[in-house]
Amino acid sequence: MDGEVNYEGITSTNWRDTQSKEVAPGIFERIIWEGEAGKRAVVLEFQAGAKFPSVDSHQSGPEQIYVISGVFSDGQADYAEGSFIHNPLGSAHIPQSKTGCIVLITFP
Repeated sequence: MDGEVNYEGITSTNWRDTQSKEVAPGIFERIIWEGEAGKRAVVLEFQAGAKFPSVDSHQSGPEQIYVISGVFSDGQADYAEGSFIHNPLGSAHIPQSKTGCIVLITFP
């Protein structure tokens, strides 16, 4: 193993310890990391039946979603716990959950 251990700049956050903000009816956002140029990681909690009120369009960059628990839907397909979804630049969907879910979203 080459090199030296370097922990400079490493951060750690437990999403449950961050403040939540309702971003749409029944959808709560917790920001767990923010970087430069809009890069960030957030946890969204969807209550059962929650649905974004409009189309979520990715014109400024891609979005990646990991389903932590429950079932997430993009309006076309349902994604169970453990699923990873990559939404490329220019894609659009309507985030929602019939049963409720928790997802990790990164904006790389």
